Amino acid sequence: MNRIERRFEQLRARGQKGMIIYIGAGDPDLETTRRLALAFDQAGVDVLELGVPFSDPLADGVVNQLAAQRGLSAGATPRKVLEAVQSIRARSEIPIVLYLYSNLIFRRGLHEFIQDAAAAGVDGFLVLDLPPEEAGDYGPWMRQAGLCPISLVAPTTPETRVARIVQDAGGFIYCVSREGVTGMQDRLAANLADQVARIRRHTALPIAVGFGISNPDQARAAAAEADAAVVGSAIVSHIARLGGRPDLVDQVAGQVRAFVHGVKGSTLEAGSPSLPPPHPLAPQNRAEP
Repeated sequence: MNRIERRFEQLRARGQKGMIIYIGAGDPDLETTRRLALAFDQAGVDVLELGVPFSDPLADGVVNQLAAQRGLSAGATPRKVLEAVQSIRARSEIPIVLYLYSNLIFRRGLHEFIQDAAAAGVDGFLVLDLPPEEAGDYGPWMRQAGLCPISLVAPTTPETRVARIVQDAGGFIYCVSREGVTGMQDRLAANLADQVARIRRHTALPIAVGFGISNPDQARAAAAEADAAVVGSAIVSHIARLGGRPDLVDQVAGQVRAFVHGVKGSTLEAGSPSLPPPHPLAPQNRAEP
């Protein structure tokens, strides 16, 4: 059981919903990414998604595209992102997912990249453009390394294909709540409950709802239908507005605490962690072959 699985088990035991936060790694620089991760852990975030900067992020809207550009400009290569994760691991056991595109994995080599990520302390991958038909040894190698291969299900996915997608998934299922790319929206999808129910018919894995969640009320509503809410663009846009201000980490952490409190409500005091720090895993994140 790695950190993602353990965290969702803890949440179920406590009757809580999860809060997943996405940021672009290296935006505005990797030291700030490290500091944000530690602040999010203290704020009660359950899973951190780190977007690995890529030149052609086809699933992302303009907010996250610009974050990727800023990350690339700051020199956030995949290797340096893994080094940042390793630095975070020195002080935190927050579950970490790499949100990335398949080119970045295959450029290094599938098996090699998975091993590098496991050694750095990553817990799972969310690969935006790797359909199960093209995945090859991805799933087995991920499981061998103790990592969760997280899958996405879109609102347009036929039910027969939902069954195929979730079959090889691990950690949680990412329910894409609406058609299109990432970005803030005025309201949640009207058929969100039906989308979640359709996925639940095929898997016992936790379901996290993302794409378009813009404020704590929306996060609360999304989590009420699923097991967790994912917020990205709302946080990333705040980082962009703050730029290089010295109070960036404090300001963004305050925004994140509002989202955490929105999802967990009366079960969590604002500003306190949602769960006690999990026990360190031994060995860190890796399963025996």
